[in-house]
Amino acid sequence: MERAAPFRYTARGAARHFGEVTAAAPRIDSRLVAAVAWLDDDREPIAETNRRIGLLARDLGLPKPSYQQVRLLVKDHRRGRLRPTAGQVLLDVAFRARPPEALLDYLAGTPLPSK
Repeated sequence: MERAAPFRYTARGAARHFGEVTAAAPRIDSRLVAAVAWLDDDREPIAETNRRIGLLARDLGLPKPSYQQVRLLVKDHRRGRLRPTAGQVLLDVAFRARPPEALLDYLAGTPLPSK
């Protein structure tokens, strides 16, 4: 017996949809949000960061976030609105990318300089 193709609902009603539908993330995992600061290079287009985030999501077994979601995060990061997490600051201090005082600055809420 032949299986019928799955239906996709559009503004005009049901339509036949062939192929596999990619899982979309309703909200981005915090690990991917944190990775934006590490993977973004402001000399590269946002699309490149989106590809890097997509590969990381695949490697972590997470749904790939939409380009729009990544674009908004990258813009926030480039404007300095995305603050690193305490774990990122600790990791930076451990790898000597930031001075130990950076943790105190983070806890005090003062803006951290770029690495």
